[in-house]
Amino acid sequence: MKDIAIFTDGACLGNPGPGGWAAILRWDAHEKTLSGGYRLTTNNRMEILGVVEALSALREPCRVLVTTDSQYVCNAVEKKWLAGWEKNGWKTTAKKPVKNKDLWEKLLPLLKSHSVRFIWVRGHNGHPENERCDELARAWAGQANLPEDTGFIPE
Repeated sequence: MKDIAIFTDGACLGNPGPGGWAAILRWDAHEKTLSGGYRLTTNNRMEILGVVEALSALREPCRVLVTTDSQYVCNAVEKKWLAGWEKNGWKTTAKKPVKNKDLWEKLLPLLKSHSVRFIWVRGHNGHPENERCDELARAWAGQANLPEDTGFIPE
């Protein structure tokens, strides 16, 4: 089983607003960069989507270490919030609907296909890959004519 390092970030110009996501995948000396954006979305959606897109790019089961500056994403997996939300019919402990359910549902099978661990790093703190992902995500958020995020539900 290959050991893959994934670094992700999401950004939004306004929240909600135009947003972008980015991921760097690294295996041995190989590196692949992925990124994209939407015209109206949220920062949390872009943080989740960076992980979803990165894991979706893997062609076989891998051991993966995801480095993210999103405590939301990291804690959802590492603290088992995601498993609890699914078990409780996509309700929070406060019995409210879980936000971003569509993306969490895409992430779940990917987490089962791979052996994934998450580590959190402080954003904008000099971590080279996190800074690079942030630049890519912000660049996407600033583009014109971005597609619609069909899963975004305004509050």
